Amino acid sequence: MAPSGPGSSARRRCRRVLYWIPVVFITLLLGWSYYAYAIQLCIVSMENTGEQVVCLMAYHLLFGMFVWSYWKTIFTLPMNPSKEFHLSYAEKELLEREPRGEAHQEVLRRAAKDLPIYTRTMSGAIRYCDRCQLIKPDRCHHCSVCDKCILKMDHHCPWVNNCVGFSNYKFFLLFLAYSLLYCLFIAATDLQYFIKFWTNGLPDTQAKFHIMFLFFAAAMFSVSLSSLFGYHCWLVSKNKSTLEAFRSPVFRHGTDKNGFSLGFRKNMRQVFGDEKKYWLLPIFSSLGDGCSFPTCLVNQDPEQPSTPAGLSSTAKNPENHQFPAKPLRESQSHLLTDSQSWTESSTNPGKCKAGMSNPALTMENET
Repeated sequence: MAPSGPGSSARRRCRRVLYWIPVVFITLLLGWSYYAYAIQLCIVSMENTGEQVVCLMAYHLLFGMFVWSYWKTIFTLPMNPSKEFHLSYAEKELLEREPRGEAHQEVLRRAAKDLPIYTRTMSGAIRYCDRCQLIKPDRCHHCSVCDKCILKMDHHCPWVNNCVGFSNYKFFLLFLAYSLLYCLFIAATDLQYFIKFWTNGLPDTQAKFHIMFLFFAAAMFSVSLSSLFGYHCWLVSKNKSTLEAFRSPVFRHGTDKNGFSLGFRKNMRQVFGDEKKYWLLPIFSSLGDGCSFPTCLVNQDPEQPSTPAGLSSTAKNPENHQFPAKPLRESQSHLLTDSQSWTESSTNPGKCKAGMSNPALTMENET
């Protein structure tokens, strides 16, 4: 890594300032829309008191949820891999001495043997970040803008000047949802006054120009937001990130575009959590810690050692596979223990720790 001097430090500061320009633009646009709708449209132009009260109440509810979710998306720090994924000092020294190749990978394999990771590079190697000097957890990627590895990274969004990942993906979805509802509500309630503008039905005041531009802005943003929100709803239903939609995750058995999908309901619960009362609020309720995720794979790892004693019935049926010995985090693991889909073994606690079997949902085994 090149040493940083005064020049590079000044450039970084300038970039940080420039990155806030889209956020400032959205903030100013939001401030103007509040003035144009609440003051110029509702108070100045609306003559019916009942209509004013209803519109202002509904508007402030949507405005408040929009601002709250936008704020949380911007200022929630992206989560980084925990210490267990960082190499020790001895492992770093050993890695530096080994040339790139099989010996290099052997060091990483030994370091990763007890980690809950199942994804690989396109060549089948352990996913390692040279910049952060850590073994990447599943669905973790290095963001070149933040210069950090981000857990379950979706994308870096310039409109929030933040990485959208495990810690704030729910907030980002709610931001899209409430901003879309905000624009649709403005466009719907402003439509009759927009028509009056073109038919000369409005008094000749500055309010008529705010009403006109407010409708245009709301209608245009509604179109773009609806497509973006629809796309992310599809991603959630398939349990994919934006990066995974463009490049499918690679497991030991090969590429699997639906490797993390557990079905629509469980995919939703993984993002929004188990308690439905929190689903529509920008309060963190996602399941897990972002470092490990349940997988739904169809091929067993060919390098997995022979089936342990007591699970011979599983080995007889090629469609049934065991879970890996490495346990998932508790909050993620319970997604896989739904009573409708799984039969837990209560006779041997050791078996439960090793895993359960089901022909419809299997996890890749690691050695």
